[in-house]
Amino acid sequence: MIKNLSVNYRGTIKIDKSLIHKIVKKLTEDLNFKISSMQINFVNSNEMTRINSKYLNHNYSTDIITFNYSETKNELDGEIYISIDDAASNSKKFRVTFIEEVLRIVIHGFLHLLGYDDKGKKDKLVMKRLENSLFNQYRLLLKN
Repeated sequence: MIKNLSVNYRGTIKIDKSLIHKIVKKLTEDLNFKISSMQINFVNSNEMTRINSKYLNHNYSTDIITFNYSETKNELDGEIYISIDDAASNSKKFRVTFIEEVLRIVIHGFLHLLGYDDKGKKDKLVMKRLENSLFNQYRLLLKN
């Protein structure tokens, strides 16, 4: 169940909000969690650098930052920031479409909010396997 989900973007690249909603709905069903409140914000790399510097003391852009305000793992409350510039750059680097890269990043963000971590080698492997599995399943959503 999704109580409150908003998708926001600023910039020249258009984001299909209904597609993001479909992806999130699928994630809630497949990973068995609810959303009490979630904001997914698409920003440029300058804004992402500002956020990364202010909250994480990193003076560079990154493709995603998540903020988790949840009281439980089963009902998420949080914010996701996605850099459209980094997503576009990654899509070229990994030779995928822009929307495929956005799909991967959205999945990655929700896995972080659900408690998955990619800091240690073993944890990163577990998270990457699940991310790849979900990505391969959800790719079909991009065609509809």
